[in-house]
Amino acid sequence: MNLSATVLALLCTAAALAAAADEANRIWITDVTIISPESLDHVGKGSVLIENGRIVRVERNALAKKPAGAKVVSGNGQFLIPGLIDSHVHLASVPGTQFEVSLDPAEAKPAMIADYFKQLPRSYLYFGYTTLVDLAVVVQGVLDGFRQAPLHPDLYDCGESLPFANGYPMSFAPSPMRFKLFPNFIYDPKQAAAIPAEYKAEDHTPAADVARDKNSGAICVKTYFERGFGADRNLPVMGPEVLADIRKAATQAGLVLMMHANSFEAQKFAVNGDVDVVAHGMWNWGDLDKQSGLPPDIATLLDRIVAKKIGYQPTIQVMQGLRAYFDPEYLKIKGISKVIPAEMLNWFNSPEGKWFKKELAADNPPDAAMLRGFDQGPLRRVRQVVGYLAAKDANFVFGTDTPSAPTYGNLPGLNGYLEMQQLERAGLSLAQIFRAATINNARMFKLDSQVGTIEAGKVANLVLLKDSPLKSVDAYDSIVTVWVHGQQLSRESLAMNPM
Repeated sequence: MNLSATVLALLCTAAALAAAADEANRIWITDVTIISPESLDHVGKGSVLIENGRIVRVERNALAKKPAGAKVVSGNGQFLIPGLIDSHVHLASVPGTQFEVSLDPAEAKPAMIADYFKQLPRSYLYFGYTTLVDLAVVVQGVLDGFRQAPLHPDLYDCGESLPFANGYPMSFAPSPMRFKLFPNFIYDPKQAAAIPAEYKAEDHTPAADVARDKNSGAICVKTYFERGFGADRNLPVMGPEVLADIRKAATQAGLVLMMHANSFEAQKFAVNGDVDVVAHGMWNWGDLDKQSGLPPDIATLLDRIVAKKIGYQPTIQVMQGLRAYFDPEYLKIKGISKVIPAEMLNWFNSPEGKWFKKELAADNPPDAAMLRGFDQGPLRRVRQVVGYLAAKDANFVFGTDTPSAPTYGNLPGLNGYLEMQQLERAGLSLAQIFRAATINNARMFKLDSQVGTIEAGKVANLVLLKDSPLKSVDAYDSIVTVWVHGQQLSRESLAMNPM
């Protein structure tokens, strides 16, 4: 081959490689019904062009012409939605295990725990969650590992949470350890004798704590109003002056203020303190539960939540996750084997793996009695509250609190799908559920310039479904393809044990 022929061959090869690279970076999703939450009145056939991980064109025209050099992905008449957002996860917690396992997995079944964490990012993607918000950083290394995984949802966090000294959730850790586990606590001068001398009051003011979160890259701040339950009751809680200081610091830092609050008293405190998001449904009504129907005092408070447009996370699966120990059908759900290792599922089915059931029901009552207790107690109450808010079109933001406790009833990814079923049962429309898990979350957490809708300029986090989520909640389990920053992934490739 002469020099000219060699040069020509090299140029042809280079052109072919360049064309292949362009095609890999340009994806034309066509013949698809586009469902984007900002335009639910204009659902129809169209096409979406992705370039270099972002959406660059949205054509709401079934006859739109394919761009040159783009890889064509036919939607085959299926449904394209934005990637889902779960704004309440706890990635360092391992379902079904005691808290200490998250801190030192080597202490219990290290291989099983390692496999769980390896699969964790893919489990969320398997159910279409391409953006997560971790509300309380406890083990930074877990979040770092998650972000370094080859495939993972976008992850944001609230930094280290702001518990009141010796209150919830610090109270669950032994006294010598709790301040090391929750170093961003709020100092209480009244408890000076119960706080180690190494922690100075001036370093643990609301302003100092919020500043630490801001400096860590957090997008939100989480604090708590919780008097406790079970053996941990009558815990110390902050007063309105402390919450006002947290509110002021969060506003100045540009951070979203979230409050763990699951009782009437706690949610009233949160609303009076102008929090941005109430993290949990109201399953504890206190003395108001003696009244029939929805008590007027609760309805008045819920009206204030609607009027102030406070974000509301029902997290009904928190209660369902506890109820799971008394429901023989839960561990038979087919999706479980897709999101956790087989060894973990086998362990959950063993007597050893059901250790938490004994803590929930120490007197060993019949399972049927426990199920009735959940259904007629906290689940009834939270559904009444959520149904009332749904009828008022409240500002729901989707979060699951996965996992909410040492329970195997809250598993990554799957828990979101189950939460959606619970929200529909409680009274949310399918459109409300869809908006809560997309645009509402994006707006509340100030991520709407990047995610939450299918619009030009947004990150190409997308989900292709066989069925419409505006027709059935089951559509969220009909995923065909997930795109993460434009990277195309078949759903089955994300399963724990792909076919």
